[in-house]
Amino acid sequence: MSKREDIRNIAIIAHVDHGKTTLVNELLKQSDTLDSRVEIDDRAMDTNDIEKERGITILAKNTAVKVGDKQINIVDTPGHADFGGEVERIMKMVDGVLLVVDAFEGTMPQTRFVLKKAFEQNLTPIVVVNKVDRPGARPAEVVDEVLDLFIELGADEDMLDFPVIFASAMNGTSSLDADVATQEHTMKPIFDAVFKTIPAPEDNATEPLQFQVALLDYNSFVGRIGIGRVFRGTIKVGDSVTVLKLDGSQQNFRVTKLMGFIGINRVELNEAKAGDLIAISGMEDINVGETIAAADTPEALPILRIDEPTLQMTFRTNDSPFAGKEGKFVTARQLEDRLKQELHTDVSLRVEDTEKPGQWIVSGRGELHLSILIETLRREGFELSAGRPQVIYREVDGVMSEPFEDVQIDSPDEYTGGVIQSLSERKGEMINMEPQGNGTTRLTFVAPTRGLIGYSTEFMSLTRGYGIYNHTFLDYRPVISGWNPGRRNGTLVSINQGPVTNYAIMQVEDRGTIFTDPGTEVYEGMIVGMNSRDNDISVNITRMKAQTNVRSSNKDQTAVIKTPTHLTLEESLEFLNDDELVEVTPENVRLRKITLDTNTREKEAKRRKGQ
Repeated sequence: MSKREDIRNIAIIAHVDHGKTTLVNELLKQSDTLDSRVEIDDRAMDTNDIEKERGITILAKNTAVKVGDKQINIVDTPGHADFGGEVERIMKMVDGVLLVVDAFEGTMPQTRFVLKKAFEQNLTPIVVVNKVDRPGARPAEVVDEVLDLFIELGADEDMLDFPVIFASAMNGTSSLDADVATQEHTMKPIFDAVFKTIPAPEDNATEPLQFQVALLDYNSFVGRIGIGRVFRGTIKVGDSVTVLKLDGSQQNFRVTKLMGFIGINRVELNEAKAGDLIAISGMEDINVGETIAAADTPEALPILRIDEPTLQMTFRTNDSPFAGKEGKFVTARQLEDRLKQELHTDVSLRVEDTEKPGQWIVSGRGELHLSILIETLRREGFELSAGRPQVIYREVDGVMSEPFEDVQIDSPDEYTGGVIQSLSERKGEMINMEPQGNGTTRLTFVAPTRGLIGYSTEFMSLTRGYGIYNHTFLDYRPVISGWNPGRRNGTLVSINQGPVTNYAIMQVEDRGTIFTDPGTEVYEGMIVGMNSRDNDISVNITRMKAQTNVRSSNKDQTAVIKTPTHLTLEESLEFLNDDELVEVTPENVRLRKITLDTNTREKEAKRRKGQ
């Protein structure tokens, strides 16, 4: 079988923040792809505002670089395990992977996670050791770590003979030598390694068509767009083709549009053939894993497996006293339509109706997955409230099981004792402890997912912000019974509505940590702080000081309160207990009790205690 020597299909895989997206930028800049007049932004592949702010890739992106008369199709993959469903499907579209590893941090949990997926597909690897100019970089040791990881993951002898390129994507330099002095302003070593090492796609363009959808996009003009690879044959605009659906049925449709990827743009195509990565539109309800085939010989490719959700939350319409004051979209119909629209492109998401109107169970791959969905809705002008994240239990071989995760922690030596104790309290089992030689220790644990909900906030305070904490889904194991993790502290809850006063904060701040600034509008049942003990306390946070003609009016102004703590959206979700919600609007994130009325809530609490 002849090969298409003019193209290569690769995925770029890496742990979060190891420089994958920056490297793609440099490959674009230093190839023959862009007009010399075109300026591209840093992190051009991260098009979403949240991606740019957090410096993470959430959605897989396609691009292609021209090198002379040849082309490298590149898929930039998410590095975070919450978006692992995308990674697995991308591996089906490509013939090799560019593994980017930080020259200082070395191999990390997500490196292992994405590499394992690549090996399952028998993909050819190239290793890029990035950030070689970073202080404390140890490129030679990192190559050894990668080799150990390859062996541990069962790589065969051919895979162990991987090429290594040393680079600084930030500076646009690379070389074949670990010595930083040999770095040159070029990406040629990477381009050369791709064409020499990665297998070319088979040229079977004359056979009947087979194209498989690996990713979805959505556009209000053309509807769903299926992104994937032509595995066999040729496809043209106007062709009548058959879609082999996941349920075994078949549907015919006409291809209205084909798009390819060049640089940071999509370009319209008239035809594509075996080996090309393209986007197809024209079919309303196309899904990931479905095969588009020639109408006269409809043969399906193996169905792609999609990772099941492990975490769920209850989303509901906002019913707080401030509902509708800050958002554009506040009704149940608007929120439901938007959640259903998200299902067009996010195949790891599930949305289920509940018996209560205006309430849905939304399931995803982890806290980050769900919190980014909430943040996206909030920025679009939606108001909603969400309950505490809960793990999804499953029956495995007749035994009720819960999700467990691999946890890897790099902690300064002086904090390791506290970290070990905190994770053992959350039912984490320590697997390994390895001094890194630079004043830090690497700890490896296996822990139940429900024990890790809310842990990142505790971890950051334990390590004074110096620790690195990573976790990836491992598997389902029997449920740990008789144990209920959760926040140990109670809350300070407002008993009335109005603006918070300095005077009122001074009366209650010795009870715990305050979350609201003076002047903030609060309502009855809103959580305004965390109690230092384990019970909830109802407080008057809006009390004004009684004015008399004896005291001077400016004395209050000089009173100093501690700076209130402001929780981010993620921290708010982690903070929740079962009887609490986070209210999210375009302008504010508020914590509240599900039952707002103070008397009703206290009666419910007494009833629960009496049970």
